[in-house]
Amino acid sequence: MALIALAADKGSPGVTTAAVALAAVWPRRVLLAETDPAGGDLVYRSAAAHGGPLNPNTGLLSMAATARRGLVPDQLWDHAQPLSGGLDVLVGLGIAEQATGLAGLWPTLGHAFASLADSPNAPADVIADCGRISGDTPAVELFPHAALVLLVSRTEPEALARVRDRAAALSARLHGGPRGAATLATPPVGVVLITDAGGSGKLVNQVNDMLVHAQTGARVVGTLADDPGGADQLAGRKRGRLDKSLLIRSARKIVADLHQQYGAAWTASAQAHQAPQPHQPHQPHQPQSSQQPQQPQPYPPQQPYPPQQGRAEAGR
Repeated sequence: MALIALAADKGSPGVTTAAVALAAVWPRRVLLAETDPAGGDLVYRSAAAHGGPLNPNTGLLSMAATARRGLVPDQLWDHAQPLSGGLDVLVGLGIAEQATGLAGLWPTLGHAFASLADSPNAPADVIADCGRISGDTPAVELFPHAALVLLVSRTEPEALARVRDRAAALSARLHGGPRGAATLATPPVGVVLITDAGGSGKLVNQVNDMLVHAQTGARVVGTLADDPGGADQLAGRKRGRLDKSLLIRSARKIVADLHQQYGAAWTASAQAHQAPQPHQPHQPHQPQSSQQPQQPQPYPPQQPYPPQQGRAEAGR
């Protein structure tokens, strides 16, 4: 496995919440990267492991200077910060104007993100929050390096029409044209629907039929619960049993389904690219969570992320 990129076409369907929720229940070590050229949100909504605010100057912005001299994947950890509870995050830009400092570097970042899973020192998958995208959004340059691109959408008719059109545009850009139902392409494009729990099965079938008819090559990979209370718990704004929230339970289901559908291919791809690594003089900074053999626990600190054993119980 390697890079999983999340994005949306328009509006605010909850890409950041979806990215954090999936990272919180990811079965391997993971780095959450805020790569939205319009700016990140976590520095405003989440606390650092030390209890204070995240440092807005350590993250994607500080990595830009390093990337211009070449970027070893392990160097990503030098710019990561642990959230309260241990989830490692690469903080995004403060404002959209700072994106000019990353001009020309997006493919370099994409390659580093994709290669981090093969690091001999601190391997991890990367979940990237790419925010809203359009044809000229530079974050799209990450997508050719991704193992999977996920488009997040709500279920209003206009939102579904937009995700259909965006999936078709991405298929044309990444795969060279429209894709039929039986056509496989890399990276695959999936759709995550933000919806109420009831009646989602029928909706998924309807949206899949729409995506097939439009020859987008995309499929709905799962539904994430529209759970404002769970989102507030995830951000540390509200107390409660986060692991019992509809948001986290639905995120578990999505992650389990993703690994069931794509896990074998991702593992085979990673093994095919493994080769003896020359000695790297760079010794990556080890964030606090790197001392743990398993996925770090989520914030807020007064309540843990979903327990490790819960990740195998996605259907509950």
